[in-house]
Amino acid sequence: MTDIDDQVARIQRAWRRERPDLDVTPIGTIGRLHRLALALTEELVIVYRAHGLSEGDFDVMAALRRSGAPHEASPTDLAASTMITSGGMSKRLDRLEGAGLVTRRIGSEDGRGRVVALTARGKELIDAAFTDHVANEQRLLAMVPEAEREALESALAGWLAHFEEPA
Repeated sequence: MTDIDDQVARIQRAWRRERPDLDVTPIGTIGRLHRLALALTEELVIVYRAHGLSEGDFDVMAALRRSGAPHEASPTDLAASTMITSGGMSKRLDRLEGAGLVTRRIGSEDGRGRVVALTARGKELIDAAFTDHVANEQRLLAMVPEAEREALESALAGWLAHFEEPA
């Protein structure tokens, strides 16, 4: 990859000059992954915003939608599946409930548990947003040669497995 001359390569060259005692090769991979994640996020949120949603709103509604009928879950399960705190989830749910996209109700027999559910309007919105999201992801992935996609997904999945608990 010596023919690459992007920002990350320039940073690596500068570090090699300043710290020749260190192998800065990992900066190539980690730096590009970090920059790519930021660029992809910017591209993804364009679609969410087009539907009036934040990235967090989309995550919550998508989690409810993929849960299957009746498209409901506890706030605790939603927080776990979207990897945010319960306080962060409460704020998201307040916003979504205020917009008429979800409802909250008492769900357990003892009256302590709560259940969040998509409204009909919420289901319609997340279906439209998800359709556009998948098309957007297909557009973004088309930038990678088709012959390399499976290997890329496999390498990323294997690497990510070192940081996440098995399902």
